[in-house]
Amino acid sequence: MELVRRLLLAHCAAHTLSVIAGLLVVVPLALNGSAFKGRCALFSRGFWRTENLTVGDGEAEEVTHLVVQQWGPPAACQFATFVGVFTVLYGATQSWRSLFYLHRRHDDTLFSAFLTLLLSLCLLFLSGGASVTLTLGLASWCDTVTDQNTRPYSCAESQSVPLYLDVETSSFYSELTCAQIALWCVTGLWLTHSILSFLRLYHSHSQQISGPCLSREKELLLGQAHLDCPLPCQHAHPPQTPAVFI
Repeated sequence: MELVRRLLLAHCAAHTLSVIAGLLVVVPLALNGSAFKGRCALFSRGFWRTENLTVGDGEAEEVTHLVVQQWGPPAACQFATFVGVFTVLYGATQSWRSLFYLHRRHDDTLFSAFLTLLLSLCLLFLSGGASVTLTLGLASWCDTVTDQNTRPYSCAESQSVPLYLDVETSSFYSELTCAQIALWCVTGLWLTHSILSFLRLYHSHSQQISGPCLSREKELLLGQAHLDCPLPCQHAHPPQTPAVFI
């Protein structure tokens, strides 16, 4: 299999994995946003307070509950969601495009390969920034939930602890952790896209330069062949003089 087909096949596989990883970012974040009623848990600030609350059968009990002073900025969750959605759409489009090129047995032009490399590098930095934002935001929310790790349970175990908030918190850690891991995988895949795009750009550039050179070398070789044998149809030995018999 020639090099260009191998690069196209590898790019198609990477885009397919990007679609799967992007969905694993978008779906958990959408579920978490629905459970939190559109609020963003990332970088939320709050404290624990003990007071009398009416729970269960209507009796007042002294309980310790979480008070959220300020929910996190919506842009923190929207940024990661945007990267995931764009990765899914772009990966699906490029997968079909790579299959089309494999079937037609040709590759991008030099300008198109350059644009693909530029876009891959931009998304690499965007996905890396979104991964860092999601990781730091989840760590900040876990510090709030566990009261700076002073509560007798971890952040993962706090899903089963009643926080007495007006949002559903029974699966926030699983959803945000899944999105976090998938987003780091997306970042790694965009790095792979950048490397493959550079290799395809280099190959297209090499083909564009070597094409005219090969044609010129062929012309020079043909010209040299004509110089070596200027009259190819001339016999090597001169024809003999016909004899006349009397």
